[in-house]
Amino acid sequence: YFLIFAVMRLTKPTLFTNIPVTCEERDLPGNLFNQLMKDDPSTVKGAETLMLGEMLTLPQNFGNIFLGETFSSYISVHNDSNQIVKDILVKADLQTSSQRLNLSASSAAVAELKPDCCIDDVIHHEVKEIGTHILVCAVSYTTQTGEKMYFRKFFKFQVLKPLDVKTKFYNAETDEVFLEAQIQNITTSPMFMEKVSLEPSMMYNVAELNTVDTVGKSESTFGARTYLQPMDTRQYLYCLKPKQEFAEKAGVIKGVTVIGKLDIVWKTNLGERGRLQTSQLQRMAPGYGDVRLSLETIPDTVNLEEPFDITCKITNCSERTMDLVLEMCNTNSIHWCGVSGRQLGKLHPSSSLHLALTLLSSVQGLQSVSGLRLTDTFLKRTYEYDDIAQVCVVSSEVKQS
Repeated sequence: YFLIFAVMRLTKPTLFTNIPVTCEERDLPGNLFNQLMKDDPSTVKGAETLMLGEMLTLPQNFGNIFLGETFSSYISVHNDSNQIVKDILVKADLQTSSQRLNLSASSAAVAELKPDCCIDDVIHHEVKEIGTHILVCAVSYTTQTGEKMYFRKFFKFQVLKPLDVKTKFYNAETDEVFLEAQIQNITTSPMFMEKVSLEPSMMYNVAELNTVDTVGKSESTFGARTYLQPMDTRQYLYCLKPKQEFAEKAGVIKGVTVIGKLDIVWKTNLGERGRLQTSQLQRMAPGYGDVRLSLETIPDTVNLEEPFDITCKITNCSERTMDLVLEMCNTNSIHWCGVSGRQLGKLHPSSSLHLALTLLSSVQGLQSVSGLRLTDTFLKRTYEYDDIAQVCVVSSEVKQS
């Protein structure tokens, strides 16, 4: 071959590490080892016993490639002969398990290449698949005698998974959804977590619960240093609330619903950036049966033997119209005020009504609101609702003090 082909991965340098050798002054070498470390230009002045130096060292091997990072490579074609070659075409493709990508910066051929001259190219690719990748570099050219030459080289490397992401969903009675995302660094080096955000679906607004307000300033719950050490796990919490146009239908949603996707951005050695986006996160909407009863308002603390008000929301989750009757059953501690067995009227599918009720408690302590019954007169079916909520009952003297 007239041409020589070279490929080199472009990565950031690393800090030089040295192994400190020291001893006590009463030992035979005395202060010799300590003085040698102080005179070593690669050590940090004043901290010579630390392994981490202040000099940079070039990469000694290919290194690891992680999903979400940018793979960069330098490609050079050198004319090692004493003849001029013509029509040189350099092509670089990246073969993955699912596709073949063309990474060449230009598809045009170089007219000629003189002896001892080079054709250089730098390619970049954001890695979006894990597993085996093959960089296929091909060169075609024509010799002075008109003979067409062609050769190619293969460079195989593995793309590893940098993060382990686990999610948990918690469904609140107020139609809110809480998402806990557990993110673990499964690489061998620390990560600077630049951003971990949730991009909600069109149905929800999201509030991040990963900061604490102190003295009018918002601070991260993870502290000022947002580094994630190898094999460490961090929990992120988000609250999703249905948008106004979907709020009325939130109680009757059935089956799987799309929540959104996580967007994670991090930096590693000397600022190398990586980014991952999860697939759309889905949760199974809770089943409420035919009729859902939820509390809109209820006091936290009430006085003993004094009436207090609550507001209930009744939603028809079925596909048929209901004619509902409300019955209130007293318990040992909770007593309902009002007429039991009253008609609530017809309730159409996916419709809701608000109901103001009054009750009192005859026992102190944390008491459970129970004893509501809804009967559909069309099907003669009764729905029982117990342990709807809890209230703290105190004597009037305790509350006033």
